[in-house]
Amino acid sequence: MAKETLFMAIAGNIGVGKSSLTRMLADALGWEPFFEAVDENPYLEDFYDDMQMWSFHSQVFFLSRRLQHHRKLLDFPGHVLQDRSVYEDAEIFARNLYQQEKMSKRDYQCYLDLYLGVRSFLPPPDLLIYLQAPVGVLAERIAQRGRDYERSISIAYLTDLNRLYDEWIAGWTLCPIYTIHSEGKDFVNDSMDFERIIEGLRAQLTVIKPNVSI
Repeated sequence: MAKETLFMAIAGNIGVGKSSLTRMLADALGWEPFFEAVDENPYLEDFYDDMQMWSFHSQVFFLSRRLQHHRKLLDFPGHVLQDRSVYEDAEIFARNLYQQEKMSKRDYQCYLDLYLGVRSFLPPPDLLIYLQAPVGVLAERIAQRGRDYERSISIAYLTDLNRLYDEWIAGWTLCPIYTIHSEGKDFVNDSMDFERIIEGLRAQLTVIKPNVSI
């Protein structure tokens, strides 16, 4: 990416508010958003019905879309926001499926080889925004948005993902992290909560790219 542009990725578990924050920051700052292709995934409903059968197909679809986004991110002339990173697909979701024996060792190794092969030439974000919330909060938000294919998501599944997210963030070294603990906050409906996020973001970016203003 051009030196004068910024690339931020918003990471976090299902239901934590990534898409909402991506949309709101893009509108407020005039950045270009790149959203997760959840509704485009033709395997997703099948995946939630039978994870063991469809896990590999679903994860490969997400990986292919994320790589397309990275190409567009590289070509875009302005600041960009990405709703969920390619790293999460592999290091959270695919890993969890393998650990829970919902993806075979053969499929997981094939997927991992593909991911590691492309990761080596992908530019990392300038800043990783990590949205974090307890499992109970995630479950409430998932229920509120009422997506049929998410009804079967269990507390145990969300708990495993939260654990993997904590481990992943603890070992993340590719760029700075801006962590937002979203429990008790309502940045969608409370303008003060949202303004605090923007203030924290500006403080982070002042250190990372002091010559670029937002």
